Amino acid sequence: MNESGSPTLFRRPRRRLRAELAQILCAVVGLVGGLALPALPPSPAVLSKDIIGALFTIGFGVIGLASVVFSLLFLVVQFTSGTFTPRLNLFSDDPIVWRTFAFAVGVFIYTITAALAVAHRGRVSVVVPVVALLLALVAALLMRTVQLHAFVFIRLTPCLDEINQRTRRVHDAVYSAPYRDTPGEPVDLPAPVMPIRWSGRPVVLQQINVPALLTAATDHDVVIALRVPIGGQLFEGDLLAEVHQHAIPDQLLLRNTLTGRERTFDQDVTFGLRLLADIALRALSTAVNDPATAVQSLEQIHDLLRRLAGKELDIGYVADARARVRLVIPLPTWDDYLRLALDEVIVAASHSPMVLVRLRDLLLGLYDEVPRPRSSSVADRLRLVEDRLRSDFPREISA
Repeated sequence: MNESGSPTLFRRPRRRLRAELAQILCAVVGLVGGLALPALPPSPAVLSKDIIGALFTIGFGVIGLASVVFSLLFLVVQFTSGTFTPRLNLFSDDPIVWRTFAFAVGVFIYTITAALAVAHRGRVSVVVPVVALLLALVAALLMRTVQLHAFVFIRLTPCLDEINQRTRRVHDAVYSAPYRDTPGEPVDLPAPVMPIRWSGRPVVLQQINVPALLTAATDHDVVIALRVPIGGQLFEGDLLAEVHQHAIPDQLLLRNTLTGRERTFDQDVTFGLRLLADIALRALSTAVNDPATAVQSLEQIHDLLRRLAGKELDIGYVADARARVRLVIPLPTWDDYLRLALDEVIVAASHSPMVLVRLRDLLLGLYDEVPRPRSSSVADRLRLVEDRLRSDFPREISA
């Protein structure tokens, strides 16, 4: 267990601007620009009748192109969900997707508003059509970027690499200390005096604001123990946390948690491994029967497990500046990671010698690298894989 006086367990939650708010913001900016720019002094100037048609053409052209592009991109989301895993949201969750559509909406509103605003003027500033042209070029570049992102996410290798990189980032943010041979002293918490339960629709716990919760617990002289891990599902009435020592307002915790409909990479340390295991399992299903894809997923799993092998994982006890535990966060153990990443794949790979051999190599490599206290769980799985190879594929075990 790790007790630290600095809240470095997670970064502060990143509250993304919602798609609806981004569209409203771009629409307001477009409206204001469409009303303000035609009022500029007409020097240098152009005739209003010469640009009205161009403004309408640019506006409807941009919004029409955006509609076509985004309609086609729905097929990309459907393809990745059906081919890899339904939980894969790399593309649909990318901010550039909905920000690009919001920008196109802003361009459309600017051009239409500007065209109507200059209709009763004889001459207007050349800034009006120049800005419309520049905005159209930027919108086209953004839509090209979105298309390139889509092409990346329908290919297996770039998709697996992206999952790996995002998982690495969250692991680096959470696990920074090397493995300790001597376990920390157990922490005795006072009896819980107040449960905090979730009320509302079913959601996923996506992020928590560790610095804010640590400060609040210190100021109120309490211990807040979360009972749901990041990425865990919450239903109405579920126990979200327990407060030790004395009661505090529920909102003190609830306003420092971020929930949503789907799991995200931001603070979820197991989400990437879950996705990679899902892709391997789908590839090993009788309907797909693609062991090579399962092997590629295992290569990424191997890389992530190697990075975790030498890290201290028991760090869920966060202390204040006086070394008093104030916040308890449930985090996976080494066995939890192995169970999540490998156990289901080992069972599903029983008919595939290619995948069993890759699993054997993965476990042999881990066994040589993990600290000795963690080697027994690796050895158990290695023995299971070798037994399956020995009984069903004896030629592979001797290779």
